[in-house]
Amino acid sequence: MTNQPETRDGEGLALFYRDPQPLSLALHGDWRLKDGDLAFAADTPFAPIVVGELMAASADYPVLFASETAQPIVALSLERSNLFVADGAWEAGAYVPAYVRRYPFGFISTINPEGFALAIDAGSERVARGGEEGAPLFENGAPTDLTRQALSFCDAFQREAAATQAFGAALKAQGLLIDQRADATLSDGRKVGLDGFQVVDAERFAQLADAVVVEWHRKGWLALVHFHLASLDRFRALLDRAGRAPGPAEVSKPSSDAGKSAGKSGPRSPKKD
Repeated sequence: MTNQPETRDGEGLALFYRDPQPLSLALHGDWRLKDGDLAFAADTPFAPIVVGELMAASADYPVLFASETAQPIVALSLERSNLFVADGAWEAGAYVPAYVRRYPFGFISTINPEGFALAIDAGSERVARGGEEGAPLFENGAPTDLTRQALSFCDAFQREAAATQAFGAALKAQGLLIDQRADATLSDGRKVGLDGFQVVDAERFAQLADAVVVEWHRKGWLALVHFHLASLDRFRALLDRAGRAPGPAEVSKPSSDAGKSAGKSGPRSPKKD
């Protein structure tokens, strides 16, 4: 079984979101948010991160880059599962990506000058349309503290997303990203793998021009690359969690045909069952 990482599903929706709607008093004035867990992330083998999270995330997961977009992602499994979620709870002590923590809220593109508006996934099981269960999103015609906190969190995430795009674009401009894939055989004999991702080529990175090195040092990008490269050692721990058969895990460049295929299709998530 081989998975390809992506931050959108086959219908163009962002990962996890089924029916995102711009939050408004007129349409959602009586909506409430019930308590919930992280079961919605139990079947995802990856999650997007932003540059401000890369250092913390690299301590627990392999940090990779989705093909085409260069979006940083963390690998959570090599098959359709999340090895860090059990019974709706993320493993204690492991870093939880902000993309996961912000759900069911998020930002959605609009035509207003700011370009984005706070949204909520109407398809989330935590959303209640009226009633008394859960915390209200609006009270007395105004957003509640819950909604304002969600707006603040998503606003900070969006700013980091812009910085993340700049970092990814710089990696691509310098030709540092190369296609790779990871394959392993589990103890039950199943073969699993992950492709459609890229990593920084350490040799090319070491040959960056002096002017680029100085610029990236000032921007903090050199450290981000080092954290990324160090994180690739987490593949072994990830596969041990999955029940890897004795023997080394294999992380290698794909064949030229596979690389072309990944480049054309871009990062893709496993299709829904």
